[in-house]
Amino acid sequence: MKRYKIISPLVTLALLAVCGILPVACHKNLLNQPATTQPSPATFWKTEQDATEALQGLYASIRPCFDRDYYLDGQSEYFRCRGTSTTSGNLRLGDAYNGGNYNPSGYAASFDKMYMYLYGAIDNANYVIANVQRMQSTSTVFASSKVLSTIVAESRLLRGLAYFRLISMWGDVPYYTFAPTTNDQVQSLSRMPIKQIKDSILADYTYAYNNLPDPGKTDLGRASKVAALALRGKLYLYWGSWNKYGWPELEGFTPSTTDATAAFTAAAADLHSVSYDFPVVTLYLNGDPGQTDSLGHADVLPNYFNLFMPKANGNPEMLLVFTHGGTGTAQGEELMRDFAGRSHEGSQCWVSPRYELADRYQLISTGDFAPKLKPMNPTVPANGNVARTTLNSAVNPNSYAGRDYRMKATIQWDYEVSQGSASQKSTGWVPFIYKSWAAKVNIGGVDYLTYNTDGCNSGYVFRKFVRNYAGQGRSDGDFAWPVIRLADVYLMYAEAANEINNGPTADAIDLVNRVRHRGNLPPLGPTRTDNYQDFFDAVEQERIVELVGEGQRGFDLRRWRAIERVWGPPGSAGVWRIDTWGANQQRYFQNTSDLEYHQDYIFRIPLAERDKNPNLTQNIPWR
Repeated sequence: MKRYKIISPLVTLALLAVCGILPVACHKNLLNQPATTQPSPATFWKTEQDATEALQGLYASIRPCFDRDYYLDGQSEYFRCRGTSTTSGNLRLGDAYNGGNYNPSGYAASFDKMYMYLYGAIDNANYVIANVQRMQSTSTVFASSKVLSTIVAESRLLRGLAYFRLISMWGDVPYYTFAPTTNDQVQSLSRMPIKQIKDSILADYTYAYNNLPDPGKTDLGRASKVAALALRGKLYLYWGSWNKYGWPELEGFTPSTTDATAAFTAAAADLHSVSYDFPVVTLYLNGDPGQTDSLGHADVLPNYFNLFMPKANGNPEMLLVFTHGGTGTAQGEELMRDFAGRSHEGSQCWVSPRYELADRYQLISTGDFAPKLKPMNPTVPANGNVARTTLNSAVNPNSYAGRDYRMKATIQWDYEVSQGSASQKSTGWVPFIYKSWAAKVNIGGVDYLTYNTDGCNSGYVFRKFVRNYAGQGRSDGDFAWPVIRLADVYLMYAEAANEINNGPTADAIDLVNRVRHRGNLPPLGPTRTDNYQDFFDAVEQERIVELVGEGQRGFDLRRWRAIERVWGPPGSAGVWRIDTWGANQQRYFQNTSDLEYHQDYIFRIPLAERDKNPNLTQNIPWR
């Protein structure tokens, strides 16, 4: 396995991103040649500022392994990802997501880059930890430095985060905590059993929890103790799921109901503490739904929409974020480029909602699901067509009235509008009308050009993450991407409590209702909270609509072993994904073999890594 270090902590964060995130472009084989750009400990690692700059480089190296996790939602049933964007003007070119497969099946052989970049981040973390600890051990001045202790804690948290992602995808992987100086040191390591790695990650998270500042006392993008506690709770929850549902594709892993119960119990304790023991940690604007505009207007959008805008950076719901530089830094996030279409700064709509997502949004009047939408073609017949006025028609805008506020904040359907822009200047309101790209249309006596987006094939586009104002290019965003946020913690606690009590507890129901309230939905009724399965379904429902586009659903399906539940068993007819007109778009899992299902549950160890390291075994379905 090739490993990379931070090139030079003395350079700016942008240069750290170039040489730390994209090491192949900087040095073909960095570790096997004399250092020419990296100062030695004799010249660097002399001050707290030196260590802080190195930590910034570590953040820069791990960020591109997590801040496009929305692509991973394509491995689920509600989110279409038609590829990954690249741009020569942004330092992301060649990042961990490029080349991945983001379809609901057949994806797990396509993440060699993610594997490599995660280990690159681990190497950087080990490098920072080793040098800071050397500073502490060789100087009485630094021995008691809170700054340095915090840097070690942050580095261990980030190392744990990278290893957690590795075991979630590949199971057993090589594990080490030293800073390698040659490739040989890591190219002979065997895969460590997942239980041992899990325990080591827990140790990192626990150390971070004990040594990081309280929430509200850190700069934007810097981790606090509540982030460590939330991530530890999430790891316990995953460990509980793997032990409950099994992981037959991972050789040597034996599920245990005893271990599952212990893990769910530990998860509940950590996640309950995050939810109740830190008064400064709250949902964005205390979970108030805010106001929403009428159908076909977007001057006023719900608070859930604004949660994912730069104006919300630093809000207490976001427990751990990765920041972006914005305009002129070559480190902007590209959410506009990926979520929006041509009418918004020439964006490319790499991702879009699937048709089936719309039916997941419940009615604010009842708190339950509306009648299923009916796909109808609005052009047939040409005369007297009633598709736009038929009750529950998917192309009738009125079918979407009275829904969960998060629907208006997340997706756009026919005749919904957003703010168009070009050259960072507003072009006015742009109405979305499926299959009508940049066409002249008159609505209510006003002329418009319709939303030009050629990446949509479902009848919907995203509003979530799409700025409703001009002034920034498609690759120049400064939104701080959430790695973990409080609403996710609430729902994970509810899941864990449901597991250990074989049914919901009062506080678990309360937390789910807090998440629902931001959609202006009423509390869960008794039919949703009267037993284990009904409450599990309610939690799953909230995870779908609350976390869509944040990279959680694919991991949920795998840890719950729910792929067959969603797509049918091996050898079945599969499932068509349709659009609002009723046309078939993609068919998944048609006559799919049992082997392919197993391959979807665990990722392939990269072949190039195995070529370099004869001690790396392969996961069972990929042999």
